[in-house]
Amino acid sequence: MKIGIPKELREHERRVAATPDTVKKFVGLGFEVFVEKNAGTAAAFPDQHYQAAGATVVNDAAAALQDADIVLKVQRPLTQAEGGPDELSYFKPGAKLIGFLAPHADLQQVTAYANAKVDAFAMELLPRITRAQSMDVLSSQSNLAGYRAVLEACNVFGRALPMMMTAAGTVPPGRVVVMGAGVAGLQAIATAKRLGAIVSAFDVRPAVKEQVESLGATFIEVESEETESAETAGGYAKEMSEDYKRKQSELVHETLKKQDIAITTALIPGKPAPTLITEAMVRDMKPGSVIVDMAIEAGGNCELSEEGIVETGGVSIVAHPNLPSRIAEDASALYAKNLLNFLTPLVDEETKSLKLDPEDEIIRGTQLTRDGAVVHPNFSGSGD
Repeated sequence: MKIGIPKELREHERRVAATPDTVKKFVGLGFEVFVEKNAGTAAAFPDQHYQAAGATVVNDAAAALQDADIVLKVQRPLTQAEGGPDELSYFKPGAKLIGFLAPHADLQQVTAYANAKVDAFAMELLPRITRAQSMDVLSSQSNLAGYRAVLEACNVFGRALPMMMTAAGTVPPGRVVVMGAGVAGLQAIATAKRLGAIVSAFDVRPAVKEQVESLGATFIEVESEETESAETAGGYAKEMSEDYKRKQSELVHETLKKQDIAITTALIPGKPAPTLITEAMVRDMKPGSVIVDMAIEAGGNCELSEEGIVETGGVSIVAHPNLPSRIAEDASALYAKNLLNFLTPLVDEETKSLKLDPEDEIIRGTQLTRDGAVVHPNFSGSGD
């Protein structure tokens, strides 16, 4: 069987779906691997390293994909309507597409996979079960994004984070609040603590309090009976009632007045990002404060966020899309390993082909299309 690795074409994307290390493993499993020229260059993986690992480097995406039984991508294929080549036109019928396919963002593209007879697997829909932990692309990429968010804040913050006692006087420690204590938030907390900041964190889920405090941060919580059911079965935060949001807003407003850096990480799968920081809150923050909005691709957690960096009233708002891509080498290495761990158990040792059980919890959770039809229950009405 053949695996195709194209160069990613979407804006802000520097990652690649396979590294020389995972290519070597795929070759060992019996696959032929075709990598588009310069596919890994932006992530510091040159073509010669892929060749040394056993891959064939080809000149363009069509050559990498036209005979591929499996296509590994970071982001969903580009379309002509989005201003690029129609990447899906390179796929042969029956090809397996595996990647971050963002089906909520473009339901029509899910139907397009079915029409092209491409069997598509959206890795972000992976069920959060023990067996799937090593395949969890959301966790691996969010972890690095949380780390990077703190560095982005420090890059524009005009002061040091740790307390420093010098002959010229004492530099007080910076205060950082992290809003949302999922994987990204917990890594942001840990990174800010390592840099010497006084850190606090907020989350609607009381279950994360222990994790936050174990990292040396103070947990901020809204007193409400609602928090008992604030977490979905998959471990995500639920959308809360208007009364809860009002109490949360008041507490956040008072907290932000005392902070130097605020990092927001709140996302609700399939919905716009919730607004956590209003314009009024920004106006009341100290001059020189920094907000890092990690949810800009879903609309942002701050009302004043715009893509890039904006300054308003002395407050800098940093909202770079695709933070994992800003640490592309490690992000690619972890993502590629996730895909390897996803595929390896599916390889039949005798035939060296994929053996897919549609009833398997992992396949059922990630597969969008099969045999020309949309099969995932959340998207089966995509073309209506």
